[in-house]
Amino acid sequence: MSVESWMIYLALVIAATATPGPAVLFIMTNSILYGWKRSIYAALGNIVGLFCLGIIAVAGLGAILDTSVALFNLIKYAGAIYLIFLGIKLFVREPYNFEDLKCKRAYSVVSPRKIFFQAFGVAMSNPKAIIFLTALFPPFVSVEKALIPQCAILVGTLILFSLFFLMAYSLLAQQIKNWLSNDARVQNFNRGAGSLFIGFGLLLATSSNK
Repeated sequence: MSVESWMIYLALVIAATATPGPAVLFIMTNSILYGWKRSIYAALGNIVGLFCLGIIAVAGLGAILDTSVALFNLIKYAGAIYLIFLGIKLFVREPYNFEDLKCKRAYSVVSPRKIFFQAFGVAMSNPKAIIFLTALFPPFVSVEKALIPQCAILVGTLILFSLFFLMAYSLLAQQIKNWLSNDARVQNFNRGAGSLFIGFGLLLATSSNK
């Protein structure tokens, strides 16, 4: 893989990771509710999910998913249900008082492990990511060079910039935290975020693998 190819790939990665999606929404929600330090676990869960998707794509499972309608739909609907489930939980959640989040008791509302695995589930819930990675990798891989080192660079670049933008959005969420200083705004935020998760889930469920 040449430097020129990597630069083109880098531009595509930046565009993809900087665009808000379910992972960005999830980490912003956790940053506002539990603080940016706790949202680090959401970022880690997401990049671990991306790493797993990258390995799957490299192994060639993406091609199988792209050609197997039944398998694709199975993963697609499972992911859609998971996103809708998270959305419903947010939508019906009782509003937190964000001033209370300064207390230690507030930080025990949810465990880092739970945040990590929820973020991992969000990352793994979209089978289109597998197909995207499978379609993205081949144009930047040289058949005359070892495959594993090239794929390591491609996956590593994706993970690095994904982590960067996720934490940037997490810190951005902290800037609007003070605006969410009363129960009504918090409830509206929860319902808005929940509705978006449900929307992502429905969009995923009705999307095509073509």
